[in-house]
Amino acid sequence: MAKSDGCDYFRRTSLFWIFTVTLSMGYFTWVVFWPHQVPYDYFGPVGTLSKYLADNHYSLMYKGWWATWIIHLAEALFAMKVCSDIGVDSTVVRFLWFIQTVLYGFASLGLLLKYKREHRPKQQ
Repeated sequence: MAKSDGCDYFRRTSLFWIFTVTLSMGYFTWVVFWPHQVPYDYFGPVGTLSKYLADNHYSLMYKGWWATWIIHLAEALFAMKVCSDIGVDSTVVRFLWFIQTVLYGFASLGLLLKYKREHRPKQQ
């Protein structure tokens, strides 16, 4: 079997992170944009904290929601730089890394950084 030089390297993040980040960001979005529709009592201590934050610190929650997406976007742009550094030339593969990192943040970027560390040229 031929060895890959990294130009087409893509690895999907684990289902654990996909599930966790999707639910967390979905809940965060729900609390920020539709706070009066959230059944806080069903979420136990997390619901109590969410209700308190939505009622008393809404502007912080709103800014935090935007900050979260801006951070994910910055991580995705950094992933594009890492792709260049390790020689990922395929536009499709770079697009997959970008989208996955925007959606799942460091859970995706961590895989790319691990690959970069493991496939660094050995120093003499």
